[in-house]
Amino acid sequence: MRGELQAVFFDVGNTLLFPDRDCILAPLDPDKLASSLECWPEIERATKKKFDELVEHGGRVDHGFWFLFYTQLLENLGLSDQPLRNLLVEATRISANWCQIRPGTREVLKRIAKDYPLGVISNADGRIACVLERCGIADCFHSITDSGQVGYEKPDPAIFHAALHSIGADGGQSLYVGDLYSVDYLGAIRAGMKAILFDVCGAYRDRSLPRVESLEQLEAALLGPPT
Repeated sequence: MRGELQAVFFDVGNTLLFPDRDCILAPLDPDKLASSLECWPEIERATKKKFDELVEHGGRVDHGFWFLFYTQLLENLGLSDQPLRNLLVEATRISANWCQIRPGTREVLKRIAKDYPLGVISNADGRIACVLERCGIADCFHSITDSGQVGYEKPDPAIFHAALHSIGADGGQSLYVGDLYSVDYLGAIRAGMKAILFDVCGAYRDRSLPRVESLEQLEAALLGPPT
């Protein structure tokens, strides 16, 4: 892709930062915690496929995903507890609870930033810039576009256009990297951008879609092999 792009934009959740599962799942009985962590990836893969179908038929975006996710998680644990499910959903929607960062993230972003200006486009609560700052990567980005501040949520084209405008980039020459097909990939494509899925859990391995499973794979796709 070298030479084809003006800018690269990133989702945050499940792309740059990952949930503090121990914190979010703290309301569960301790004997349920290990089982929850064990089945998390499988439920994430299944929920993404179900959620993509829901969004394509007009369903709600962020709240809907975690509603489906925790409904299934609690079912796997043999629980039927709506207040508990709602508590878990709300805890997951707090941007501060997305604070787990993979080793090497800052280093890869800095290397990519030598060739492309970087931006963030996130469905969040207006405080994602503070979270990125605490995690030590906010300075990697030229702009941070948070739905809680701009008033539009992905997949609405308006949030992508706002991000493009913030750094003066052309959509057709900009790439968006995110983990959900219906929200991130299709949202970016419909806003006139290029897109690639950040598919750590392997939800889209069976589909012919551009995807990577790590920032290192993305770096190789963007910059090519070292010279």
